Amino acid sequence: MGIYRVGIDVGGTHTDAVLLDENNTVIAETKSPTTEDVATGIYNAMHKIIKDANVPRDQIKYAMLGTTHCTNAIVERKRLNKIAVVRIGAPATLAVKPLIGVPKDLREALGKHVYLVRGGHEFDGREITALDTDYLYKIANEIKGKVDSIAITSVFSPVSQTHEHKASEIFTEVLGDQVSISLSSEIGSVGLLERENATILNASVVNVAKTAADGFIKALKSEGIEANVFFGQNDGTLMSVDYAVKYPIFTVACGPTNSLRGASYLSNLSDAIVVDVGGTTSDVGVLVQSFPRESSLAVEIGGARTNFRMPDLISIGLGGGTIVRIQEDGQFTIGPDSVGYRLPEKGLVFGGDTLTTTDVAVALGKVKLGDASKVAHLNKEILNKVYDRMVEMVEEAIDKMKTSPAPVPVILVGGGSILLPDVLKGASAVIRPEHSGVANAIGSAISQVSGQIEKIYVLDEIGREQALESAKSQAMSEAIKAGADPDSLVVVDIEDIPLAYLPGNATRIRVKAAGELARSNKEQLA
Repeated sequence: MGIYRVGIDVGGTHTDAVLLDENNTVIAETKSPTTEDVATGIYNAMHKIIKDANVPRDQIKYAMLGTTHCTNAIVERKRLNKIAVVRIGAPATLAVKPLIGVPKDLREALGKHVYLVRGGHEFDGREITALDTDYLYKIANEIKGKVDSIAITSVFSPVSQTHEHKASEIFTEVLGDQVSISLSSEIGSVGLLERENATILNASVVNVAKTAADGFIKALKSEGIEANVFFGQNDGTLMSVDYAVKYPIFTVACGPTNSLRGASYLSNLSDAIVVDVGGTTSDVGVLVQSFPRESSLAVEIGGARTNFRMPDLISIGLGGGTIVRIQEDGQFTIGPDSVGYRLPEKGLVFGGDTLTTTDVAVALGKVKLGDASKVAHLNKEILNKVYDRMVEMVEEAIDKMKTSPAPVPVILVGGGSILLPDVLKGASAVIRPEHSGVANAIGSAISQVSGQIEKIYVLDEIGREQALESAKSQAMSEAIKAGADPDSLVVVDIEDIPLAYLPGNATRIRVKAAGELARSNKEQLA
């Protein structure tokens, strides 16, 4: 009896789906337009691959979803939870209020119930002041029935989580477990404001993640599939549904990450630069030992600075549907706007009225698509200049992502990658793997499950060896919670940064562990 897995990736333009067998061989693949309600697009794509593959539905054991739901909700300020923001850190942190520096419309949406509570810790784990539990009970009663999600951030909680946990217990006691609680010590790293923002954003998209998960599970059930469901997260690994609904912010940017993982798998390369060309943008990222290189900078999401882990990516406004405008004098602009998923009706080669990058490539004979006679009248000389500039945009992005001038292999994936040539400056080789159009869905289907921990340890008290061991075992237990098989766990990343400005020989340790999906009890019984 075979075991199959479904991988789905929802992009702004297309929803891609693949069905893989137990050897990760692609049995069926499809691209279907992303729909307004997203769920329909997922259902259409899934229905098609299952019909095409014609495998027994009870043998589809795993289903993985990579989605932009949460990112879009934050960017569009839509469908966000009613949240309360609780910062434990008075009187030390009163000078800078929560949500400062966040765009006004986002602050208005999320800053209706903001509270500053006495408590918090010093950088070495000592209490600044005792936690004001009476005030927390008062807040809990005040927000009853008004909010459905709470973001709790305490000063230096990556060193000591006790105040966040106590506050969480009080809110659960008064409000019941229907209200979601996000703790900053589980989401961001050191740096109060960015960690607080990440926690607030996490709290604001819990419902969006629930809706996406319910929609996905419902789509599977309507096809008669009882599978273990996982979500893609932005470090190139998976998390269980319960974990995803608790930490939905980790799904942000998982699309490009899935493409990187898929590119690594399809090309059999562990270190390379990946260019993922979609309908609207091209994302350029770097593979290091088959995983995406992480960004070391604070990352803005929807205008809010955050500091949780994110892949290091450059996005450029160049995709298959990017609009090209040519003026009378031969000057031209490329994008940044795109016809997106409407390319099949808007592009000239498909009988539409808008000149896109796809039309340029068809007119120059670089791509066979649609009706080439519809673009035969265009001025080839200008189009050649446009095409050269398109290639240059990608080469510049590749150059920015390189850490040395030496040429590196470049893997092209995504539906729009047919637009690019076989030779790029700075690339030692340009690789277009088979199934590259759905690399993102493949990336989500083959991913491992990971857990990550980042904490400050005072080495005078604990010693480096013990600190590292403690961090490793915590990362592993996080991975197991997220759905990893304990026997296959390996530590894939360790970072140990001495904090020179803190006494007591403090160091910040970050550890990531990853493993294969845990086999479900169902399968063990089978």
